[in-house]
Amino acid sequence: MKGDLFSSEHMVRPATAPGMTVENAKCLRYTVDGEMIARQGAMVAFRGDLQFERKGQSVGGMLKRAVTGEGLPLMAVRGRGEAWFAHEAQNCFVVDVDPGDEFTVNGRNVLCFDATLSYRISTVKGAGITGGGLFNSVFTGHGRLGLVCEGSPLVIPVTPQSAVYVDTDAIVGWTAGLSTSLHRSQSLGSMLRGGSGEAVQLVLEGQGHVVVRPSEAPPHKAQQR
Repeated sequence: MKGDLFSSEHMVRPATAPGMTVENAKCLRYTVDGEMIARQGAMVAFRGDLQFERKGQSVGGMLKRAVTGEGLPLMAVRGRGEAWFAHEAQNCFVVDVDPGDEFTVNGRNVLCFDATLSYRISTVKGAGITGGGLFNSVFTGHGRLGLVCEGSPLVIPVTPQSAVYVDTDAIVGWTAGLSTSLHRSQSLGSMLRGGSGEAVQLVLEGQGHVVVRPSEAPPHKAQQR
């Protein structure tokens, strides 16, 4: 077969080492030699001797039913082989988490991760407030975390002199050293009159970085599969 479809631009490259790599802008490849964790329904292709197990409790004491309070389902992938992961053709990125690091991420942006990573659930509390980014997971340990994002993310530095205000539907994640709170930028009267549409923001203060997706539209809820 000939043609642009079969050019080197689209042809998968041979695996060079176990673990997670970026196959292209919309897809991650994981060369499995043991075990890894992925979002249920995110596998688009695989080859080799792999087993996919939907998990409701734990994998080695780490895997819970959901990454976030929104109930994102996960699966364990075990064996030896290669698997490709994607979600709704969103852009894919890899974060390296080293010992001592801490990365907080919204569950809707989680695609897959090494089984060596652990996490705890974190919430930003606000009476009567619901929205993306208020239920998050804090990843620690040593390993790689694969993320998806609608569009190209913005990585904004946060300093003690300059807090950053982010729409709660646009937040992807943030690094250690940042504290969070909710800020209401409209009065109740302004909201009742229509306002600006920017009623509540997540405030990040301290020293670090915040990752933002270039859209304030409410994200699709994670679908159970």
